[in-house]
Amino acid sequence: MRWATAQKTQRYDPGCPPACLRRQQTRPTTKAAMRETDAKALNATDASGARNAYSNLIWGYRQAETVAVMIHVGHQLGLFKAMADAGPISAQQLADKTSLHPRWLLEWLRLQAAAKVLAYRPDDLFELPPEASAILADEGSRAFAADSFTGGYAPAQVAGLIESFRTGLGKSYEDDGAQAVTRSEARHIRTAREQVLPVMIPALDGMHDKLVRGGALIADLGCGDGALAIELAKTYPASIVHAMDPNRHAIEHVAARAASEGLTNLQVFVAPAQALPGQAAYDLIITFDCIHDMTQPQEAISEIYRRLKPDGTWFIKDIRSKPRFEDNLRNPMLAMMYGFSLFSCMACAMSEPHGAGLGTLGFNPVVAELMSRKAGFTRFRMLDFKDPGNLYYEVRP
Repeated sequence: MRWATAQKTQRYDPGCPPACLRRQQTRPTTKAAMRETDAKALNATDASGARNAYSNLIWGYRQAETVAVMIHVGHQLGLFKAMADAGPISAQQLADKTSLHPRWLLEWLRLQAAAKVLAYRPDDLFELPPEASAILADEGSRAFAADSFTGGYAPAQVAGLIESFRTGLGKSYEDDGAQAVTRSEARHIRTAREQVLPVMIPALDGMHDKLVRGGALIADLGCGDGALAIELAKTYPASIVHAMDPNRHAIEHVAARAASEGLTNLQVFVAPAQALPGQAAYDLIITFDCIHDMTQPQEAISEIYRRLKPDGTWFIKDIRSKPRFEDNLRNPMLAMMYGFSLFSCMACAMSEPHGAGLGTLGFNPVVAELMSRKAGFTRFRMLDFKDPGNLYYEVRP
């Protein structure tokens, strides 16, 4: 309970000096006030806890859908059969047994361990529990159930994913078509208007004033639906925004929206982050939720370093995760996140031969700092915006 929440019940002495006033403002003067304050704090805590519990309930159904389709994938690829009675096994060992790609197998194994379908052992070893064989591996068992799962994905998507386990190659976001671009646009617009512009940009050292003064150049790399780029252009009309994405469907959408808004300070480019067009130097480069999707993230970070002004800022948003899988197991929605990775993030990061394949949880703070410093950056600062799903970094030359 924070004492200051009771200050509305206080009566202040107009002759009280500032120090006394501060004491009065931060301390209830009566037991009744204390009880009232405690009750309000408890009610607020109860409401927040109930909301979080209900949110977890709803997202739990979404996670179950993801786990279901991944049980189907495992059944179709014979993974449960290959693991039956094998004891703890690594992704590479499972790849040797199945002739499938080890990186895709590791992501699948971690998803199943997060869902407690598989048992996790130290050093990235995974085991199909003995009691699971009859249910997931032995098709002659009366308890066999692996063929009962498909999940909420289109058959073509699942077939494409299964093929990726065999070839090692995923798919780009452009492959998903134009209809996929706006899937989360409304949420992105709300985030830009309510959080990024009023809270996050002013938290970057000197950046808000620089953009207000004008003449600044901003790049939004991996801009997707363009929600942030458009709101940046509207908020800072005296500065120029470049919206870039390798997905031509995304750029066509951003261009159309910018034209409908009458924005003259926003320009669009079909371009990957590792090969930015032109030679302009940027005051601010933004990569929101996209570094882990890139096939060449290190090359992209090096290009960002090369194209940033000496006093410029690289602002990163990426998925909240920890370096060790064991530590991520505390995330109640971890299995769902690995599902996102297999269908989207890692799939895109493996969409070219020799893709880095970081995946949804692959750009954790340790990796982010190591890759940034390797590119030449010397200042790396984590920003805490109390976002339960994402981490933010302010990186400078």
